[in-house]
Amino acid sequence: MRFLKIIVLFLACTMLHSCKERNPIVSFTFLQVNDVYEISPLEGGRVGGMARLEKLHQDLLAENPNTFMFMAGDFLNPSLLGNIKIQGKSVKGKHMVEVMNAMKFDLVGMGNHEFDLNEKELQERLNESTFQWIATNPMHKTPEGLSRFSIRKLNKTVPLPKEVIFHVKNREGVSIKIGFISATINSNPKNYVAYGDFYQSAIYANNNLLPKTDLIFGLTHLTIEQDILLAKSLPNIPLIMGGHEHVNMSVPVGNSVITKADANAKTAYIHRVTFNTQTKELRIVSELRAINAATGEDKGISKLVNKWNVLLNEQLHKIMEQPMEVIYTATIPLDGRDSFVRSTQTNLGLLITKAMAFSFGNRVDGAIVNGGSIRIDDQLEGAITGVDIFRVLPFGGAVLKVDLKGSLLIKTLNYGSLKKGKGAYLQRFQFEYNKEKKIWLNNRLEIVPDKVYSVAFSEYLLTGNDIPFLKKDAPGIVTIYKYRPSDTASDIRKAIIDYLKRHP
Repeated sequence: MRFLKIIVLFLACTMLHSCKERNPIVSFTFLQVNDVYEISPLEGGRVGGMARLEKLHQDLLAENPNTFMFMAGDFLNPSLLGNIKIQGKSVKGKHMVEVMNAMKFDLVGMGNHEFDLNEKELQERLNESTFQWIATNPMHKTPEGLSRFSIRKLNKTVPLPKEVIFHVKNREGVSIKIGFISATINSNPKNYVAYGDFYQSAIYANNNLLPKTDLIFGLTHLTIEQDILLAKSLPNIPLIMGGHEHVNMSVPVGNSVITKADANAKTAYIHRVTFNTQTKELRIVSELRAINAATGEDKGISKLVNKWNVLLNEQLHKIMEQPMEVIYTATIPLDGRDSFVRSTQTNLGLLITKAMAFSFGNRVDGAIVNGGSIRIDDQLEGAITGVDIFRVLPFGGAVLKVDLKGSLLIKTLNYGSLKKGKGAYLQRFQFEYNKEKKIWLNNRLEIVPDKVYSVAFSEYLLTGNDIPFLKKDAPGIVTIYKYRPSDTASDIRKAIIDYLKRHP
């Protein structure tokens, strides 16, 4: 009996010692990217690339199996690959989903550019995805009413959750629950989308997660001002992984921080997190990592990317001989970000319109293109290839030389200025706006209503889609000059490539 008591006492002591030795620290790693539209490296192969990102992902998994990869919105559009057609059907983000499936992204938020796709196209991409989505505020607007966006496979419908919980445990089996909320900016109105109030939706999701989780994080696609507002309202969230701005930043808000990486995986954020389950102490060490040749490359993803590039090159070679030839080096970033080309004159907009004028030997008074035609939503820097120009203007179209009355020109330019923030905002060459006189000027000369001016227009502008009164048969248009198929003016992208080659 005494022997049995000794054994019991020994086992109790052993168990007590084991409990004391049990590690209370749970560590995990987040790999964050946002606004990724291109699967290949950019700037002549110098930066970015999904195969390189996957190599970093695998390295981090080897370092800590509790590694999670996140996309903070905007990846289905815009991209040059997304606008090519295969067997008569536009790709529309299919390449991104296929690559991201292979990379095994852990959580993906919705950005405003996901809704560039029409309802049917977005549903197809949702159905093809195998990664986990989160949609806290966007709702699917249907004739029957509002419902959650869903993944539909094999007659099974799985709604996208408003909040997500991951279970994470250390080697000793100590486990915690980490929750995620999201928020998507309302900047792309579509008749099948109801954005709701991102702020109230995020607060509701956070409150719902509080009793269920040990920690909560944000995965958002908002402006930095909106992210700051959210961080101030939800001080329990220590880290918001955001997107939308396209340039890297780390913004502290109280005891929280908001991080955003550079677009197109030029950089990625690594967050190494440790949490003490006993003391509740949390530590986050964040690192912005450049994605370049030194990162290495995952062979499997590289093979998948190359498959898509072969398809792209087949299409591009129909239009130009050497699509990957470096034609220009931009020492100052050329700004093609949506929020800028649709609201102010940018250096990229000026370059495009200068090229348009050059395609007619500069025998025009100026040139105009709608900001909405510029679809890259990024900055071009360093080595620029023909492919990059096609990324800027994936829809192409001709440049038209138009003789028109000054009255119609004034009306057109004024309409463009009123559309600040919209695709109808006009990027221009030789035209300025004098705020004092409230009149458009051409080389600092007042435009005379009865005088005829010669202007290079993007062909799209003459369809009336962006500017309702500006059509080829509009009163005030005197002559539209025809171009030959061999002219650079036959394709606005050819015009830009030719201009850059002649103006290095």
